[in-house]
Amino acid sequence: MLLRCCLAVALMTAAAACSSHSRGAVPAGTTDPDKFLFDKGTEALNDKKWLNAREFFKQVTETYTASPFRPDAKLGIGDTYLGEGTAEALVLAINEYREFLTFYPTNRRADYAQFKLGMAHFRQMRAAQRDQTETREAIKEFEAFITRYADSELMPEVKTKYREARDRLSESDYLVGYFYFRQRWYPGAIVRLKALLKDDPEYTGRDAVFYHLAEALARTRKEAEALPYFEQLVQEFEQSEYLPLAQKRITELKTQVAVKPTGG
Repeated sequence: MLLRCCLAVALMTAAAACSSHSRGAVPAGTTDPDKFLFDKGTEALNDKKWLNAREFFKQVTETYTASPFRPDAKLGIGDTYLGEGTAEALVLAINEYREFLTFYPTNRRADYAQFKLGMAHFRQMRAAQRDQTETREAIKEFEAFITRYADSELMPEVKTKYREARDRLSESDYLVGYFYFRQRWYPGAIVRLKALLKDDPEYTGRDAVFYHLAEALARTRKEAEALPYFEQLVQEFEQSEYLPLAQKRITELKTQVAVKPTGG
């Protein structure tokens, strides 16, 4: 029994020594150990060795609290979680980026933290047919970036991701409107599709919105109101699959609108 206890203690000591070696692998006489650890973390991060990179960065943030590399190491930790990409890791990434913005709101890389915060939500967005909570969170964080960091070099990339997130949310709304259209509940489709165009006039799939909104209006005997939406589709989308249908309906509706007063 005593032998087993001694063996267990020896194994635990050896494991602790290995762990200590991996976390404290700073060569003796190193002038700037915080920089050494940060550089090692950055190298591991670039090699996508997420766990190793995280250990190096954590040594900087936990051991060298006054180090000028501490803010960047904090971001590095977030980047390892973002790179890892699991559901659990993305939640931890969000926490790291939020803490960075709380502790270092005026840091030169605050824009980067805000962008990556948005990306951590972006990476969790679900298909348009499913819950859009994370899509809304991504949009919120990207909008915060656009408001706060107008001169950031990251702005073009942020705007691209922002548009993708807005398109996902608008696609979700469109699918609801299209469902109403398919069910022939045209008033519901009209309300939903009009709201979509008001909320997101730059939605890249709005040709489908124009077509089904116009068709829903036409089928509820609102030809004069439907016509401008068909015409807008033709003016804005030269390659749309709905283009031939819209052109045909424009001709038909113009005839109906012209004849309607006489018939009345």
